[in-house]
Amino acid sequence: MLNFISFLIFVFTFNCVSIAMEKKPYHHLFDGTFRNPEGSPERSDTVKFSYREFLKEKKKIDMTVPEDHIVSKKRVLEDLEEFKKDNYIGWIGHATFLIKLGNTTIITDPVFSKNAGPLIFGPKRFTEPALKLSEIPKTDVFLLTHNHYDHQDATTIRRFPFKDTKVIVPLKLGKYFTRFKDVNEMDWYDEIKVNEDLKITFLPAVHWSKRSLTDTNKTLWGNFLIEYKNKKILFACDTGYGNIYKSLGEKYGPIDLSMINIGAYDFRPMFEKSIYHTTPEEALEIARDLKSKKVLGTHWGTFVLSLEPIMEPPIRFKKNAENYGFKKEDAIIFKIGEFRKLDDLMN
Repeated sequence: MLNFISFLIFVFTFNCVSIAMEKKPYHHLFDGTFRNPEGSPERSDTVKFSYREFLKEKKKIDMTVPEDHIVSKKRVLEDLEEFKKDNYIGWIGHATFLIKLGNTTIITDPVFSKNAGPLIFGPKRFTEPALKLSEIPKTDVFLLTHNHYDHQDATTIRRFPFKDTKVIVPLKLGKYFTRFKDVNEMDWYDEIKVNEDLKITFLPAVHWSKRSLTDTNKTLWGNFLIEYKNKKILFACDTGYGNIYKSLGEKYGPIDLSMINIGAYDFRPMFEKSIYHTTPEEALEIARDLKSKKVLGTHWGTFVLSLEPIMEPPIRFKKNAENYGFKKEDAIIFKIGEFRKLDDLMN
């Protein structure tokens, strides 16, 4: 009798767990962690990262930065003043952009520290931010795609001058913004209407999260779709290529401008490439899947996070544009500190 009761308890518990799992979205795991969209590439067990090997290979990289990669501070400040009544996009460095849409200014993944890591550790910048944190214009929306140190910068968050900014982050990252007044955590496909003209939707990406030895994938990651009036801009989280982008293109495309990472992909001789960072060609493939009209390369030219030459990403990006159905001029590369009017970018 006791065995029979134990069996019934087991069956009941198993069924309850099964029902709970069925109600959870695919990317939510039972242990509270997250995973990539169904059908995404998975990291091979044979991939072995060696920090010692990485540092040895990193020393071989030519760190010569072309003068024309960076806009002078004088010009940056002049452009900010000139464009203050216009819609624009400006590159501060790495994945940090200012996007002005009407009376709303958005900042993406702001990193103004000298290194991407805890305290004094982690990769150091080889190019300075186009503006100091104290020089950025008043921002209204702070977008954070995920918690890696080259995107979520604790010092920048602590010193951010506009604590009334609307903060929009993935699930379980709100705890880092205790000093801010308006913090919003989002799951994939959640929407926030910022104002009458501006809506932001959080979408899946092929990536991961980790900030310490014990928190792998305990917070979510993702892309932001920014809809302003009749225009759509996709700001990508760090992402690898995955089938999810065909689905997103069907549901949300065409996209007027996709901003996609094109750097931090090559880890030879340890392994060929990262499945979590697109090559320039894969970025173009994602843009094509999203039915993008134009695509802007991001996430390069600031930190050495992998082993490709520092100026290789934009060259490959431009060179291969036509192979993915884009005109060369529609595969857009900014200089650090460059600002362009949105109308000029979209036309």
